[in-house]
Amino acid sequence: MTTDIQPFNIENKILLIRNEQVMIDRDLAELYGIETKRLNEAVKRNIERFPADFMFSLNEMEKNELVTNCDRLKGLKFKIHE
Repeated sequence: MTTDIQPFNIENKILLIRNEQVMIDRDLAELYGIETKRLNEAVKRNIERFPADFMFSLNEMEKNELVTNCDRLKGLKFKIHE
């Protein structure tokens, strides 16, 4: 029996932003096999379980630079959180 399971290459999903190694929520959700929306909902519901620096939002300049450097992120959704 053969399977169509492909290894998830985490190293290609780790980005350096603000001198921190991070993963975009979409990639983290893919790793866990869930929708990005569900991952973000779970984090918001259980925010006290996560360290303060677990999650941050990109500013517009960071988002533009990220999309410019990573073609796979052209469809990245972006919300400004103030």
